[in-house]
Amino acid sequence: MENIKILVVDDEARMRKLVKDFLVKKGYHVLEAEDGAQALDSYYDNVDIDLIICDVMMPKIDGWQVLREIREQSKVPFIMLTAKSEERDELQGFDNGADEYITKPFSPKILVARVEALLRRTGSISEDTKIEAGGIVVDKAAHSVSIDGEVIELSYKEFELLSYFIENKGIALSREKILNNVWNYDYFGDARTIDTHVKKLRSKLGDKGDLIKTIWGMGYKFEV
Repeated sequence: MENIKILVVDDEARMRKLVKDFLVKKGYHVLEAEDGAQALDSYYDNVDIDLIICDVMMPKIDGWQVLREIREQSKVPFIMLTAKSEERDELQGFDNGADEYITKPFSPKILVARVEALLRRTGSISEDTKIEAGGIVVDKAAHSVSIDGEVIELSYKEFELLSYFIENKGIALSREKILNNVWNYDYFGDARTIDTHVKKLRSKLGDKGDLIKTIWGMGYKFEV
């Protein structure tokens, strides 16, 4: 992922940081621009950019003009961000060549999922997104989980929680660390929600639920 370069364009520094933090956590190399003019300069200076996330309403040059100018010479994947939610605005984005259109406010994790799906469609990242441990296979691309070949149904958060456990198997994880990595900005509560989700996840995993070990006074560890 570190070789995949993404340009984030937004005149709000807070929004740029939010998006950048999530993308960097996933291993992407992120460039920033605070207006349309800076975005075009950055694009021309970095012709190897793999994807652009661009706000619509910006000073100097707006997102539509940035998109139109880049589309005259490149098919680089382009995601438009806007506070508008009317259908005509979305249609204008697609008519101008946008690949995705996301209305603010949005979940940063959903944005990252859209980024990864778009990069897969354009061949920038591999489709091989399966992870396995102890007979449990998690297919991130298909968003499915199977145990010894049998598919089981998990909620969105249970899926993310199991993925995080398997990716960090053998490592003791505090409740706070799990919250920060699985819930992050989407959750404003206490760590007790982890215990509830782990209990449900263990139940759905059947005998494999024993692979999630409780570390009393700290958190959990997935151990094969």
